[in-house]
Amino acid sequence: MAQHEFTITRRVEFSETDAAGIVHFANFYRYMEYAEHAFFRSLGRSIVDHDLDVGWPRVHSHCDFKKPLKFEDEVGIHLLVSAKTSKSITYQFCFRVDGTEVARGGFTVVCVRRTETGEMKATTIPPEIANLIESAPADKLAD
Repeated sequence: MAQHEFTITRRVEFSETDAAGIVHFANFYRYMEYAEHAFFRSLGRSIVDHDLDVGWPRVHSHCDFKKPLKFEDEVGIHLLVSAKTSKSITYQFCFRVDGTEVARGGFTVVCVRRTETGEMKATTIPPEIANLIESAPADKLAD
């Protein structure tokens, strides 16, 4: 059955914070990627699949910050597939601590294969993956 939603919880590590004790903004992008990889594992796949020989470079990303994350915070990362085409997937992420939204972000990935010359070229998402992922219903995306 195709999935469009995934949630994972992660504890903020000391090394992810700056001198003020607040998570450095770049780590939110790592957290989004962490959730994406866990989503693929939950589907029985890996983001790195040598058998399918595809890659997933990011072509767009963004993140808006509302409240700081600090060392030892347990942050829930909620992933929704906001769009899926034949060659790309767009995710949106909501970060929450104790039910309070602290940030919201997203990125778009494109399925690629390397050509004989080593260039990455967009390709159709293999059915082994495409059949496992669907876009979330509009009412879920409105949150």
